[in-house]
Amino acid sequence: MNEFKRNDNQAPLGSIIEKLMKVYGFEKKLKELDVIDAWPDLMGKAVAHRTKSLKIRNKVLYISMDSSVMRDELLHGKSIIIQRVNEFAGTELITDIWFG
Repeated sequence: MNEFKRNDNQAPLGSIIEKLMKVYGFEKKLKELDVIDAWPDLMGKAVAHRTKSLKIRNKVLYISMDSSVMRDELLHGKSIIIQRVNEFAGTELITDIWFG
């Protein structure tokens, strides 16, 4: 008998890691980090340049900006930002945005 032969109860490492990520909630956190990393692509260089910090907690995107004019503009387009972020993530990652 070949000791390296795969048994029926063994699964590929990728599927095991995927299941662990879901069970421990890491999958959602990775998507949040992907959104933060892709912020310049999602919103453009001008918005990204004025954005000082981003974080996602309890489905709320917290944005800190150094321009009150830009913050007001984004406030009016809140629903579009939510849609873009969720489409990028492939799931409902955020439901609201707070500006600081």
